[in-house]
Amino acid sequence: MWLPRDRLPDEPHARHARLRDYFCDRDAVATPEDGGWRLDFRWPDEPERHVDLMLAEHLEGWAPGLGQMVEAVRRQGRVTTALYDTWTLVSWAEWAAASRPDPGARLTILHVDDHRDLMAPRLFVEDGGWRDPITGGAFDFRRPDSVRRALESGAVGMGSFLTPVLHAFPNAEVRHLCQPPKAPSTAVFEIQRRLTPDDLIDLDAMRPAIQLVPDVHAGAGRYMLTPDVQDWLKDLAPGPVLLHIDMDYFNNRFDGDGDWAERPERLDPPAEAVIANIGSVADALQRDGLVSRIEDAVIAYSPGFFPSELWNAAEHALREHLGELYG
Repeated sequence: MWLPRDRLPDEPHARHARLRDYFCDRDAVATPEDGGWRLDFRWPDEPERHVDLMLAEHLEGWAPGLGQMVEAVRRQGRVTTALYDTWTLVSWAEWAAASRPDPGARLTILHVDDHRDLMAPRLFVEDGGWRDPITGGAFDFRRPDSVRRALESGAVGMGSFLTPVLHAFPNAEVRHLCQPPKAPSTAVFEIQRRLTPDDLIDLDAMRPAIQLVPDVHAGAGRYMLTPDVQDWLKDLAPGPVLLHIDMDYFNNRFDGDGDWAERPERLDPPAEAVIANIGSVADALQRDGLVSRIEDAVIAYSPGFFPSELWNAAEHALREHLGELYG
């Protein structure tokens, strides 16, 4: 990929920060070329690039190395298990391709996460459809192969996987279970599908976006944010149910921040509290036969957010409490 010279700062640290801010979880390296910048991409594999210093020693059984964490994904029963939460979009695209739900269906998304994941992906909305500007290929939620390629390129990444789903299903309702302080009380929003201008690759391009507008009376196409498990599952609409569990809901010690140890408030309960909370959330899902309604589930372990020393114990607890999903 080539960018005009004025798109990036000349000062190396500022340029690095700009690229990190735009491309997030995939590294872009800028090299001067033809009066501009050539961008080369790679998945970070240096230990110092990751805020969880114990990552490398806990990768056994997940990925051969830090640079391959994006490839860590497996499927059993109705559950996709991955390290990166972006696999949620791929899994749900595969579900949609197989089950062919009506785009106007009243889809319910149970979102267990310390983040909303509603950032604008690096996709361009054009007259002929959506395009991945990194590869130049088409992106279509109805074509899982195109979604997977967008994950691999970094066009869809950390924090943006829900946005294409909500554009594909305008009547979807998101029930987001989130702990304080990010969710101090239950709040309801209307989901508004928007476009936002790109600010780096093509300044004339538009990217898909989501805006949440407070509206306690919102019906179809609403977003509920709540710390209360009872509110989270109250009066669910009929229709398909999809489940996403990002393990940083239970412990978000790092929150992707290299200065995490200096933050006065952080979600970092001890291991026994994490395991107990996994049981509480799973038990709530078991009530009223809800687990049988879940058509696809994704569990993401989120390196750099959920501590890697808890991965194996947490997966054991999930399998113990939600065995029906894994069967």
